[in-house]
Amino acid sequence: MDLQLKNKVALVTGASTGIGFSICQELADNGVHLIMVARTKKTLTDAANQLSEQYGIKTLAIAGDVTDINFPTQVVSQAKHVFESIDLLVNNAGKAHAGNLFSASEEDWESMTATKLSAMRRFCCAVIPEMQKQGWGRIVNISSIGGLYPNPQLTVSHVLSAAINNLTRSLALDIAPSGILVNAIGVGAVTTENWANNMLPNVRARRPEIAGKSDEEIMAILGKEKTPVGRFGKPEDIAAIAAFLLSNRNQFVTGQTIEASGGADRFM
Repeated sequence: MDLQLKNKVALVTGASTGIGFSICQELADNGVHLIMVARTKKTLTDAANQLSEQYGIKTLAIAGDVTDINFPTQVVSQAKHVFESIDLLVNNAGKAHAGNLFSASEEDWESMTATKLSAMRRFCCAVIPEMQKQGWGRIVNISSIGGLYPNPQLTVSHVLSAAINNLTRSLALDIAPSGILVNAIGVGAVTTENWANNMLPNVRARRPEIAGKSDEEIMAILGKEKTPVGRFGKPEDIAAIAAFLLSNRNQFVTGQTIEASGGADRFM
């Protein structure tokens, strides 16, 4: 399927590793030029150079902290010097966070809210006026399956995911007349370094019978136990969905949270 994305320009946050990088790779393979945003400069620059060389696209790597209230407008301003427009936005910055209402600290709530929800809102505010000028745009917000099926072991992440889903639908209804479609992907367990670093310590603490196994072995066990398809997801699984939602072939899907969890309603 030709996604009709060639020479579009995408801004992707959390772009240097994991799901964000996989989305960038899928878009690059479809001829999309990239504005890649992440915190760590060297990792981000290396990722941008890799995609530019591999796919022959233009990339602009902008390292910074998405929780800085001025950063989104700064990114858009820099991008305007390189690209004529920003056609696509992927809000992917953030990480999973294990813990319930009583174990999560004030710092956990503030940090996760600033990274996942506030930054998403600000990037939308910075990019949408540019999309409205051209009468076309696509936005994908990376959420969690927990926004639909909350798990008390992941209260912070799942409360914020529900807010992301609500913001996605509210925004989609508001700007649909401008030719801009907005959707979220409710991601289940995906084998990334982020997941291993932020979720597996909690799994090991709660499941002593498997605590001594390797990361890969634990994720294989959980995949079989919790996921109807029998495995955790891969970043490429999410990237393929994102690419369609961002494409010109998507003309009629907006305001939706697409479940991408292998059929699972929880993964811990």
